[in-house]
Amino acid sequence: MKRVLVTGASSGIGLQLATDYLADGWQVVACGRNKSKLTQALPGEGVEYGVFDINDREAVRMGLSTVAPVDLAILNAGTCEYVDDAHAFDADLFERVVQANLIGTANCVAAVLPRIKTGGRLALVSSAVTFVPLTRAEAYGASKAGVDYLARTLAVDLNSSQVAVSLVRPGFVDTPLTQKNDFPMPGRVSPVQASRIIRSGLARGKHEITFPSAFIVTLKLLSWLPYGWWLSLARRMKGNTYE
Repeated sequence: MKRVLVTGASSGIGLQLATDYLADGWQVVACGRNKSKLTQALPGEGVEYGVFDINDREAVRMGLSTVAPVDLAILNAGTCEYVDDAHAFDADLFERVVQANLIGTANCVAAVLPRIKTGGRLALVSSAVTFVPLTRAEAYGASKAGVDYLARTLAVDLNSSQVAVSLVRPGFVDTPLTQKNDFPMPGRVSPVQASRIIRSGLARGKHEITFPSAFIVTLKLLSWLPYGWWLSLARRMKGNTYE
């Protein structure tokens, strides 16, 4: 029986992935900070629980040290906070987000790699925000850009150990995190849709999984604009949306 490990499994994309893999007959190692939330969300047979805060490197190491080998590890846990006023830049906010999304992911990579079977796969969940610089996303975008680079370099360096690496870059997904957003979210998809796309891409061995298609195409087209053009357009969009 195949085994998958998912971090951030108590809500959102992580919960849906864990639920769907379980329904498909996989054994699931569901990881999160709160065991009661995990057990309530994912009760029953076929589920193991890894309880730790991804920001605590030693807790992550200890929490995963006894996990039996897995075929697939999906590092999905993360957070999002937006910079309200760049003129009064909040370095504490920036550190919190980078710590969770980038350093927390690195903590999980270090602990989970020895648990991935030869021929297995490691998936890192980033974000479509990294295609273009978006207003107020200084912390979130920078942290996810780091995840992009981490995934791509691991894909090169882990090749000899026969562990494949996938980078997942979703657009807006209807989760508790995005429900806090106070701005339009074009192309938003449900966790069910996100899980289906991610699982299909991983099953096909895709190195990069991006969705939803129309939104991603738009971002890619915008990313090809000369930087000065994009800067002017982004400033006008910011003015129309927030000011």
